[in-house]
Amino acid sequence: MADVTEQTPILKVINPDATPEEVAALVAVFSALGAAAGEPPKRPRPAWSNPARGVRRTHRHGDGAWRASGLPR
Repeated sequence: MADVTEQTPILKVINPDATPEEVAALVAVFSALGAAAGEPPKRPRPAWSNPARGVRRTHRHGDGAWRASGLPR
């Protein structure tokens, strides 16, 4: 025969008028709260797939602007 140990209940319903649906709702809420393991860490987005690259920037103005237009920003 297996070793039988008495376990204390984790949840105890005190209200005798509780319906099985109410008890099931409580169990669902408490199990959802305890199961939150957190979000996995997000990987950084590579620069080539950044949507901000598609946004047009203003052109430089002033002396040497035509030369600066070919330089990386």
